[in-house]
Amino acid sequence: MGMASNEPSPFESRQMLASFISSTPLLSDSWRLCTQANAAPFRTFVADRVGASVYVAFSGVQMPGSSDPNSRDLVPLDSIGGVPLFSPRRSKEPDEPVMVHAAMLNLFLSLFNSFQNQMLEIVGNKDTKSIVITGHSIGGATASLCSLWLLSYLQSISSSVSILCITFGAPLLGNEAFSQSIFRERWGGNFCHVVSKHDIMPRLLFAPITFLTTQLNSLLQFWQFSMTSEDFGKLANQISEKEKAKLFDAVMDYLEAASQEGETFVPILFHPFGNYFFVTEEGAVCVDSPSAIIKMMHLMLATGSPVSSIEDHLKYGYYVNKLSSQTLNQEISMQRTIPDSSYEAGLELAIQSSGIANEESAITSAKECLKKTRRMGPSPNLNAATLAVSLSKVVPLRAQIEWYKNWCDEQDDQIGYYDSFKSRDSSSSKRDMKININRCKLARFWNNVIDMLERGELPHDFDKRAKWVNASHFYKLLVEPLDIAEYYGRKGMHRAKGYHYMQHGRERRYEIFDRWWKDRTVTTAAEENKERSKFASLTQDSCFWARVEEARDWLNCVRSEIDANKLSLLWDKIENFEKYAINLVENKEVSCDVLLKNSSYSIWVEDLRELKQLKVKVQRLPHQFTGFLDGEVVP
Repeated sequence: MGMASNEPSPFESRQMLASFISSTPLLSDSWRLCTQANAAPFRTFVADRVGASVYVAFSGVQMPGSSDPNSRDLVPLDSIGGVPLFSPRRSKEPDEPVMVHAAMLNLFLSLFNSFQNQMLEIVGNKDTKSIVITGHSIGGATASLCSLWLLSYLQSISSSVSILCITFGAPLLGNEAFSQSIFRERWGGNFCHVVSKHDIMPRLLFAPITFLTTQLNSLLQFWQFSMTSEDFGKLANQISEKEKAKLFDAVMDYLEAASQEGETFVPILFHPFGNYFFVTEEGAVCVDSPSAIIKMMHLMLATGSPVSSIEDHLKYGYYVNKLSSQTLNQEISMQRTIPDSSYEAGLELAIQSSGIANEESAITSAKECLKKTRRMGPSPNLNAATLAVSLSKVVPLRAQIEWYKNWCDEQDDQIGYYDSFKSRDSSSSKRDMKININRCKLARFWNNVIDMLERGELPHDFDKRAKWVNASHFYKLLVEPLDIAEYYGRKGMHRAKGYHYMQHGRERRYEIFDRWWKDRTVTTAAEENKERSKFASLTQDSCFWARVEEARDWLNCVRSEIDANKLSLLWDKIENFEKYAINLVENKEVSCDVLLKNSSYSIWVEDLRELKQLKVKVQRLPHQFTGFLDGEVVP
């Protein structure tokens, strides 16, 4: 057995997660609050504090807004409440847009203003360490969107408050790009979707069932009435047995097609995300692979009936109450026949927990499905160790760039590191060519690190480890000025693309490293506020030269602009950058190359001084003359 076998596979970890969740009050507390939310008169959300944790439950007794809740209409989702949700892909290829169910999003946005301030107040409370956001049925979709907004917001302010979203019988929410974006942000672990064995609601959107719209609206009303009243027998009869069977068969057919390997004859518009916690009479099994989730949804529903598929949506309280005793009973019942391998034992327990242990035709498919979730290849910790070796091999490339910077800064032309690289041309020396090759090699190394992290091939706390946070930060400060020089230099990408580096030219890896550095653990206040006694070896704003290039452009525009309002805006931008740059210099947060006599920054400072002098002279001229210069007709 190799090193990788010493670490649990994702499947084994999911089974440990299932056992852990079953043994904690998380599910029972969440369901208790969901019940309160469903019974609340205003049918929006309720909150409850349990120690350092706050539970927020969204009501499932609500109908989505103007869009048909049974439709499969998808709309783009980029941000919520002004907070961007997902960072852009590193790839320059156009991505499939992130899309979500139109009606679910409309419902969420209609409630957003009512809970936003309360959520921010909860986050701002120093006693709040964690927030559990939950919801039953359609309330689960609202809870998921709320969690995404809150995760994005907390990330933007570097908050340490943890978020867990627990849904019960929630419908599918978004497309494959939506699912993949959550995975790339490594938020999948923040979502636990509890799905009962036969509940048809989480499976509905796999099938285009618009031909049953009337029946589905009756079904939603039946479910929602049942959440607030125990006397729901009469409403159940509004849907005939034939119509129930039609609905069940339609969903089964499309689920079966969706669960087949290779190309299917139907497009899968909606994809699962996060962890799915399947609960049955016999226990629970946790899965996080989208393909495995779809397969388990099909295998488990196939053991049900049209009636049970509807009734199971209302039985989550029953399943939650049984879970703790089920876990204990399963462990006792398996002691006699427990396999030698912990993996095989976990697999047997998962099959038993899924409630299909007596379905011979389904057992083989279920085992194959769960086995595919087992990790193939090295473990995350082994990958991290291998990367550390790779990092040591690229350190010499970085050292050569450091030497190049020092060499540039000592030259008689006094233009410095940034401008030397920017001004190189096709006849550049081998030294410049070597540095450019090193720049590209380092970019490939760090892009590979990010790709591995987003594929889940590195430990979950990788971006918190000081070794990698510090190495990525140093790389960014050293090499990004060269990327900026390349952007504005001989390639002239700012002219070809029509925008500056800060707008669309910056590589995504630098934005990610910004976040790593911002979220790092600072051990002491002295470390955070340490004053410098000499200029930094590297300018602490890796985008400083891009800001200089924009400021140079503003000065050029001032010289030719005749519109007074536009001129005023330009001067505001120039003065703001001037203050920013002076502050960096005074705090010695720039490298000495910034202040060299012929650097782009020094030339900009001199050009600004001359333009200000000219501006003062013009202001001293008589009004009639200045008006004439501005294009006015002087009487």
